[in-house]
Amino acid sequence: MTSPSTVRPRRPATGPWLFYGPRGARPHAAASRRGTGAHAVLPQAVLFDRDGTLVADVPYNGDPARVTPMPSAPEAVAALRSLGIPVGVVSNQSGVARGVLTRRQVESVRQRVDALFGPFAVWAVCPHGPDDGCGCRKPAPGLVLAACERLGATPERTVVIGDIGSDIAAARAAGARGVLVPTPATRPEEITAAEETATDLIEAVRLVLARSPGGRR
Repeated sequence: MTSPSTVRPRRPATGPWLFYGPRGARPHAAASRRGTGAHAVLPQAVLFDRDGTLVADVPYNGDPARVTPMPSAPEAVAALRSLGIPVGVVSNQSGVARGVLTRRQVESVRQRVDALFGPFAVWAVCPHGPDDGCGCRKPAPGLVLAACERLGATPERTVVIGDIGSDIAAARAAGARGVLVPTPATRPEEITAAEETATDLIEAVRLVLARSPGGRR
């Protein structure tokens, strides 16, 4: 892994970085509309935050060897895929703007996550810092909207699952449904403000499948 002190800061890109999975990672759009019952309506897409949601949060991690799945995360992703629901990742990576991460390191970690979970249909990554004024850094909606566009999903039929308030705020700003899965890093006020919370990712998926993003059960 390249030492942070040897990475030269670079001007962030003007928009999010998008990485696409192989064709098999993106089910046919009709699959995401299939119901589990006579009146069930499944989401058109489910988007996960990366750090603290899919994998353990290691600040500014550029080392694939330090990637560890969160409890129940692989099972939760597999459950959605088994129903033909496309899954993606939306992730802030301000370490790029701060000069402590390179694009190659971000991609290496992405590839490790894909190896552990199976390839995600889309990754939308914000490389900007908090003061860059971009439209993609969560809690802004840009990452969610970019992922939805790639997947051919409407935000209203999309669910975002994350561990902090900015994940839920990004979902709300995009017009999507947000489900918060708190960790010790989640602030109490973020839990209070969330419309839906789950104790782990399996419970979050159960919530997703029990009620459609549009409110239908």
